[in-house]
Amino acid sequence: MYTSQQSYEANNIFKQDWVLASNNKGKLAEFKRLFTDANLNVTIIPQGQLDIEDAIEDGLSFVENAIIKARHASRISELPAIADDSGLCVPALGNAPGIYSARYAGEHGNDANNNAKLIADLQPIRAQNRTNNTDIPIKGMFVCVLAMVRHADDPLPVIAQGLWQGEILEQVHGDGGFGYDPLFWLADLQASAASLSADDKNNISHRGQAIRQLLQQLQA
Repeated sequence: MYTSQQSYEANNIFKQDWVLASNNKGKLAEFKRLFTDANLNVTIIPQGQLDIEDAIEDGLSFVENAIIKARHASRISELPAIADDSGLCVPALGNAPGIYSARYAGEHGNDANNNAKLIADLQPIRAQNRTNNTDIPIKGMFVCVLAMVRHADDPLPVIAQGLWQGEILEQVHGDGGFGYDPLFWLADLQASAASLSADDKNNISHRGQAIRQLLQQLQA
């Protein structure tokens, strides 16, 4: 919970440019829309427009990597910065692929290979469950951690986290979204994340949750 002094300092960073430590067009559009809806006078700039290269993500958690990326972008730009680190955690696999979600199969951003590896890694578990007559759904959750720093050495980054619970399918379903969306099944909606509209997904997704939580903290 912010103190009144911390809230004052946070409000002082409005009415200026912030750097988004990502060049992902989908993330940029989502940030811009939600910040506009919150009536914050902030312009979000992707780091690529400032010729900022990606940070080396050598943390061991989503929180560490989000902070590393935010500090990196802020240090080079000398502006406040926001970064997210997100991925899929499957408890049956010891929460893999986790922070390595984007490069689970070796090549960064190869969604088809990452999905294929996840399916293959879960096959022995599914087979064992069926042998034991316990063919229960394999759970998974998308995780998004956001870190916002007012400057590169900010000792008190603002941290927000979103968790999106679902089940992991045995084969892809739906042709939208990205990453592991085609394997992420939402039983209550009878749909995969890849079959949701962008607006419906943003309303319930891990990233949508985290952005709204971040905004609530900044406005407190």
